[in-house]
Amino acid sequence: MFKYVIQLIVGFLTLLVSTAISWYEGSGIIDNPLEWKYSTPFSQIFNIEINNGQDISQLDYFVYAAKFQPFFPTIMTVSVLYIFTVLIFFIFQLNRQLAIILSGIISCVFIVISGILFNSSTDGGNVFFWITAVGALIFISMVISLWYKKKIQCLKLQP
Repeated sequence: MFKYVIQLIVGFLTLLVSTAISWYEGSGIIDNPLEWKYSTPFSQIFNIEINNGQDISQLDYFVYAAKFQPFFPTIMTVSVLYIFTVLIFFIFQLNRQLAIILSGIISCVFIVISGILFNSSTDGGNVFFWITAVGALIFISMVISLWYKKKIQCLKLQP
């Protein structure tokens, strides 16, 4: 249990620091009105009319950072993948079926995200496509591996 807690703390601290840096880097969209039309999907979803840089949703900062300065947003994504992986292995010890289901759901979410980012026009979009595609493959392999482990253990219990 202790080893999972330490890993989760490290993962969350990494996520926190990389989120703060990404948010700061993404605030550069305020000074780039040419990108307001293309890098503000959350403002558009929330029907926010952008008249000046202060009207942009804070979530759009992360989109801008991911498109043009993808290093720290990549660290954010990798730390989320790491946190999910540690949680799945911890949950597997408590409830094997739940761990398999959660791994499947996470892999489906990453497949959808990678499908959205497929054939992106920016370098950051391409980086995130590959990260989410590899993340989906990792969680698909976890589903198969955990299912196989569960099946083997069930067979060992039968007389």
